[in-house]
Amino acid sequence: MQSVGTPFGKSLFVLGGARSGKSRHAQGLAEAAATDHATRLVYIATAQAFDGEMEDRIARHRADRDDRWRTVEAPLALGEALKSEDGPDVVMLVDCLTLWVSNLLLADEAVAARVDDLVETIGRLKGRVIIVSNEVGLGIVPDNVLARRFRDAAGLLHQRIAAEVDSVDMVMAGLVQRWKTPNAEYRSHND
Repeated sequence: MQSVGTPFGKSLFVLGGARSGKSRHAQGLAEAAATDHATRLVYIATAQAFDGEMEDRIARHRADRDDRWRTVEAPLALGEALKSEDGPDVVMLVDCLTLWVSNLLLADEAVAARVDDLVETIGRLKGRVIIVSNEVGLGIVPDNVLARRFRDAAGLLHQRIAAEVDSVDMVMAGLVQRWKTPNAEYRSHND
């Protein structure tokens, strides 16, 4: 049930391209959903700092969050992080799924099993969750096997997450379009 101050229901999936404003949108909704001091805000980061540029990106994201936020790093064990931070008084923000899929592929993890665990976990959360990811299926077909595996894994993951969550927002050029609202029927064709 949607209530005042909770426009996305219990779970929201935010998709968008690079620098589209998706993380800012997701963080603003999470902070708006934390309407009282008893609500905990948890940022679950999937990024790993393999170089100086990524270190700078991570530092900028951290600087954008105030002291209400607790940061948990989960480059591989995302389902486990959500379970450990869950509670009726929490709003969790996961940023982002595409980095998580990259991490899984590079670590030669069982992507399908991790995705199954994540989807099952989302469906059982007591708290609220906002999940951010990059839409990667709108571009060209990659020229190498790993990049195609990544694109395909991300696309299938996005379909599973979109089917599981209450709401889905697409962000392009800072503009937000709600594609799915709480209690709306959604069918995936797993294309």
